[in-house]
Amino acid sequence: MRKKFRILVVDDELSIRISLGDLLRRDGYQVEVAESAESALEMLKTQSFDLLMVDVKMPGMDGLEMLERVKEDDPETTVVVMTAYSSIDSAVQAMKLGAIDYVVKPFDPLKIGTLVKQIFENELIRREHKLLKHQVKVCGSYGPMIGQSPAMQKLFELIEDVSSTDSVVLISGESGTGKEVLARTIHEKSPRSNGLFVGVNFGAFTESLMESELFGYEKGAFTGATTSKKGLLEIASGGTFFFDEIGNASPKMQIDLLRVLQERKFRRVGGLRDEEVDFRVLAATNRDLEKAIEEGSFRQDLYYRLNVVQIRIPPLRERREDIPALSKHFLEVLRVRLNKKISSISPEAMQYLVNYDWPGNVRELENAIERALVVGKQKRIMPENLPIVLQEPSEGPADESLDSWERDYIARKLEQYEWNISRTAQALKIDRGTLYTKIKKYELS
Repeated sequence: MRKKFRILVVDDELSIRISLGDLLRRDGYQVEVAESAESALEMLKTQSFDLLMVDVKMPGMDGLEMLERVKEDDPETTVVVMTAYSSIDSAVQAMKLGAIDYVVKPFDPLKIGTLVKQIFENELIRREHKLLKHQVKVCGSYGPMIGQSPAMQKLFELIEDVSSTDSVVLISGESGTGKEVLARTIHEKSPRSNGLFVGVNFGAFTESLMESELFGYEKGAFTGATTSKKGLLEIASGGTFFFDEIGNASPKMQIDLLRVLQERKFRRVGGLRDEEVDFRVLAATNRDLEKAIEEGSFRQDLYYRLNVVQIRIPPLRERREDIPALSKHFLEVLRVRLNKKISSISPEAMQYLVNYDWPGNVRELENAIERALVVGKQKRIMPENLPIVLQEPSEGPADESLDSWERDYIARKLEQYEWNISRTAQALKIDRGTLYTKIKKYELS
């Protein structure tokens, strides 16, 4: 962790810049130096540092004036002043202006190392506390779901209505809108919140693997089944089961699930007796199931069993007014995780974020903010830090449908990661099975 911290040493004495810089680098920190307050302030316009170590007595602008300027620009900047023994009064004044501590020249290397280590340990605690306060503030009663738009307020009302019941809920929405997040929120607010939340994605397994995962199996049921194993349906009993991407379920699996929903019973692979289960069912899909019924790929009776209460999550392009709050939320969370000092988003960058259509929805927005934090060098996210897809939309095909945008976006990600499926899926924040499904759907090669 320590190597990620950046320190700026500001002193007009070359020997101090060299000795202190070398000392801190040996301790594993990234160190830059400046010979004057003026040059340091210029560096701060384009770079961010976790700690400034500033000499009080310097020609031109002194350390106290620099401290005032720095604190005016960013009150959270951590500053340690350096002073000679004869200038302790200046150190006291610096503390009043916001310096976190002071050191007296000549330095004791051991004390310097201990001080800096303690400062960064406290900084980590402070960041985590701030993040916790932020999460409590924005999450409120609806988990990490954020939004003040009319569409989201209506969604929150629906969550309140269904959470207290045991009704089956079918969640629909495009990829990346947060269907699993919504399902978990319903579970956490339900009477079954003390039970387990168990989910399975039907795009992630083959039919045979899905069968053994869901229903479990008896010893000897197939080659390699040396012991009996409980399935996820048994494990979820008493809690909530989330059937994700239910539209990808195979015809046989649809028949098996229909029996589970009707009778709350199932039989393990190779088993001779029925097992009873008691769980709430939540399901999600990004497919048009009514169209799938017409095409013959989805059972109508299963659809009616699942579609007791339907909740549609609106895509980001239908609630653009929520994008600033979501962007700031991801900024706060990710800057702590990535240990970045970037603390805001420039108005120009925010305009790009709001205007973009987000075919990947909330997941794509989070990726964009993370990318901007990784490559950004200034204190704010700038337009040039955003993915190229936001700055220069490709002319692309005449087809402006969501599928066209999603296909183009996934294709670019696959090219970016040289068709490494694991890395691409991780970048898209989806599992490998879902990515394979998308590649097949869009006939990518």
